Amino acid sequence: MADETYDPARIERLCDLLRALARRIVVLDAEGRLLADPGALLRELGDLRSELFRYEVRTTFDTPETAEHRRIVGEANGAWSPAVEPDEEDDTWPPDGR
Repeated sequence: MADETYDPARIERLCDLLRALARRIVVLDAEGRLLADPGALLRELGDLRSELFRYEVRTTFDTPETAEHRRIVGEANGAWSPAVEPDEEDDTWPPDGR
């Protein structure tokens, strides 16, 4: 199950990678070399894209227990609606309509 979640240390490493890329782009731009080595930027972007995808998949992953809880809540919510008005013929209290 460890591969199904994204631990806090890995999140911090991903943030560091994103910040490093941002700094690199700013420096290359300031030096007028932003497009000097597009292949290197594409490789770096590809690695980051892969890691971002892993993050997205794992942070939105529902464990079987969580999925079961969502199912139970969904079923419970589907059976009741506050907007439903009782029928005119329903037994109401008090019985004489007061």
